[in-house]
Amino acid sequence: MISSFSAPFARGRGVVRLAAGALVSGLVVAGVLVSAGTAVADTAAQTQGGATATIGGLKTYGAAVLHDESGDQEVSAGLFEMSVDGGGTLHTYCVDLHNPTQKDAKYQETPWSGTSLGVNKDAGRIRWILQNSYPQVNNLAALAKKAGIAGGGLTQQDAAAGTQVAIWRYSDGAEVDAVDPQAERLADYLHKAARAVGEPQASLTLDGPAVSGHPGELLGPVTVRTGASAVTVTPPLNAATTGVRIVGKDGEPVTSARTAASCSSTYPPAPPPGPPS
Repeated sequence: MISSFSAPFARGRGVVRLAAGALVSGLVVAGVLVSAGTAVADTAAQTQGGATATIGGLKTYGAAVLHDESGDQEVSAGLFEMSVDGGGTLHTYCVDLHNPTQKDAKYQETPWSGTSLGVNKDAGRIRWILQNSYPQVNNLAALAKKAGIAGGGLTQQDAAAGTQVAIWRYSDGAEVDAVDPQAERLADYLHKAARAVGEPQASLTLDGPAVSGHPGELLGPVTVRTGASAVTVTPPLNAATTGVRIVGKDGEPVTSARTAASCSSTYPPAPPPGPPS
C-alpha cells in the first residue's frame, strides 16, 4: 500500500516528525518473536525496520509436551501480547523454544537476517503458518475444516497452541506435541501443509521521515509504504501547542490513510508582522 501526506510548520523553521500505525502480520520482532497483530512504526524505529514493542505475557494459549533427551516436559504454547510504543498491541508467537522470553523486555522489528530465522532454511514455512492460521485466519470453523477436525472444532486456545507447536517444529526442530487432540491435529496439518514463502517487508516506512519549512507552508509530501490494508496517521505529541495539523487535499484533518490515498498536513499561517518601531 502507498499513501502520501504532507505537513506544514507552525512558527519558525523546523522539523516535523510523523508517526503512523498499521495492521500487520507475519513480521519478525527482534530475535525470538514473530508478530501476528498490530504494529506501530515511528521515525526512531524506522531506520531499524519497523515497530518497537514491550512484551507482556501469554494471552491465548494451551499446553504442549516437549520430548527431548532429559525426558518429557509440559510447556505453555500460544500467543504472547506486546504493547507497541506509541499505542496498539501485537500478538506474537515464539520462534526460540529454549530461550524464555523476558517480561517487560523491549523488542525491535528487524529483518530475518538479524534473528535466528536468518539461518533457518524453514523460515518461509514459518511465515506460511502465520499467514494461514490463527489469528490471521480468524474463522476457526473454516480452519478446523481445512485441518480435518470434526466435532467440536477449534477453540481460540486450541488454535493458538496448535499454531505454536507447528512453528516450534520448524523454528527449533523440536519434537513437540500439543496436549489437546484438536490442537495437535491442527499442528500436524500446519506442519505438513506449510510451504516456503518470501520474507515480508518492514511493517511501515515513511519517505521522508522528517520534513522542514517556514510558517504557513505545506511541508511534504510524505509517502507511507506498508503491506497493511490501512494505516492511522498522527501528528507530533506537541501538535496541540505548535498548531501542526495533518490534512487531506480538501483541507480536512486526516487520521488514517488507505491504499493510494493522499493526505497533506498544514501549519497555521505565519503571524502578521508587528507594528513598526
